[in-house]
Amino acid sequence: MRFSINIPNFGDFADPRNVATVAAAAEEAGWDGLFVWDHVLHRQHQGRPFGDPWMLLTAAALATSRIRLGTLLTPVPRYRPQQLARQVATLDRLSGGRVTFAAGLGGPVEDEYRSFGDAAPPRVLAERLDEGLELLLRFWSGTPVNHRGPHYEVQDVTLLPGTVQQPGPPVWIGGFWPRRAPMRRAARWDGAVPLFETARHGHVPDAAEVRELVDYVRGHRTAETGRPFEIVLGGATPPDPAQARDVIGPLHDAGATWWDERQLQTGPDLDRLPPVLRRIEAGPPVI
Repeated sequence: MRFSINIPNFGDFADPRNVATVAAAAEEAGWDGLFVWDHVLHRQHQGRPFGDPWMLLTAAALATSRIRLGTLLTPVPRYRPQQLARQVATLDRLSGGRVTFAAGLGGPVEDEYRSFGDAAPPRVLAERLDEGLELLLRFWSGTPVNHRGPHYEVQDVTLLPGTVQQPGPPVWIGGFWPRRAPMRRAARWDGAVPLFETARHGHVPDAAEVRELVDYVRGHRTAETGRPFEIVLGGATPPDPAQARDVIGPLHDAGATWWDERQLQTGPDLDRLPPVLRRIEAGPPVI
């Protein structure tokens, strides 16, 4: 099992220097990854400074040499695919091939889409997500792309350089369980990053629900990508290794392959550097 740190892209973590500090501390303490949120607007946290996640991850890449880096998660329909492909490829080059790309619809939809005049219904956003993911993979290859789809058109474009990782960075898909459609989408890629209706951000999910999800996703795997398929869960654990093991052990037994350490979204420490650093320095759980 591998272990990552999760931080928002606002509050103290809107400052790339603080994110670099977090990344260096995580690498030093033995964590395996750092993932940041990708929001331009989240009215629940309005009034705080926000940072661009790709700039924040650039700072993290320059401060580290080993840990995986990425967003959890990027709302692909909010981006132009060619812009997003450039950002991810640049970060993958800078980091020496350490990017993991997590994708989904994102949200809140009213904040991230409607506030900027994008009134597309969820069904259309999902179509843009699927078409955008396929385009990203083709752009990352560094080979010519021609495409005419329902939402995007590309005429004889080659985006160089491609990503270090080929055919591209691992792609993880997020969504709320027990909604089935996002997990069927995840089964086509390299990993699933579920949130649970019964355990929101920072809360530890129930092992029985995890087992049900794992069985569902594995049952919908139709093609292998050549990479191990990851089940990425997250929540807040105690810094004491034995207590953390008691929390995560049943989830590992249920099929989880990554644990993403998170602060409670409704808690006071979500976007504050000192408490996050304390948890990082205590080290990852030991399974």
